[in-house]
Amino acid sequence: MDSLLYLISFLVFGFELNNITTYELPLNERVRLLLRLEQLFRQIDHFMLGTTVWDSRAVIDNLLDIQAIFSRTDVKSELLKELDRHAGILTRIATNHGVDKPKLSETISELQKTADQLRESSGKAAFLMMECDLLKSISQRSTIPGGTCAFDLPTFHFWLQQPDAVRKGDLESWTNPFRATQKAVRLVLKFIRESAFSSNECAIGGFYQQTLDQNQSFQLVRVSIDRDAPYFAEISGGKHRYTIRFMKMSMCDRPKQAENDVNFKLTRCIL
Repeated sequence: MDSLLYLISFLVFGFELNNITTYELPLNERVRLLLRLEQLFRQIDHFMLGTTVWDSRAVIDNLLDIQAIFSRTDVKSELLKELDRHAGILTRIATNHGVDKPKLSETISELQKTADQLRESSGKAAFLMMECDLLKSISQRSTIPGGTCAFDLPTFHFWLQQPDAVRKGDLESWTNPFRATQKAVRLVLKFIRESAFSSNECAIGGFYQQTLDQNQSFQLVRVSIDRDAPYFAEISGGKHRYTIRFMKMSMCDRPKQAENDVNFKLTRCIL
């Protein structure tokens, strides 16, 4: 069964949710970039719900991290390539037997709409944000441990004392230029994660290794275990093979590999 058939199975049957903990390993730089942006956007959304000065500080810290990523990578171009690639794959399988055509059409439309919104957005969102003198001064001091204290940045301290509604308004004006990017990141990762196949595996003595089929375009490896299991999954590897070790956490000492066999769910995302 090739990658297109795995995608067809998703479009026909869908996937179920489980009460599990999942660990992920990106298998290329583009997916690694998307996972980092996903986490930063999730943190921003979480802290935007808060009303304290510490919530506002956290939003700005995450915004500055996103700005740093944008300064090093053409995020918009990378996302457009992914959206166009996924839309092309779906278009090619439109005539395959058994595909849920209404769902397929809806998915293609969503990919194209998101790509259009991203094209219309400013490709210089991070640079426009840094035109704000306040954010620029915070960025310059943020590389110093504790460098954004009140005595270092009295203007920042003054802004943090403003009413919550004022701070929220400013934070929204700084985050809104990134919303098209956030939507594209969420959609691409959703598509990658769901265009996958899973199997139940066993790590002998807490160790598992697998060689990747070079004829398949693997994007992401996901390891899922019961939330109550006393282990975490340490995944390493690249485009040729990957290794999974289930480790017991110790707060003060180095983690140790499990001595017993560990059952887990392995998901390989291939588009």
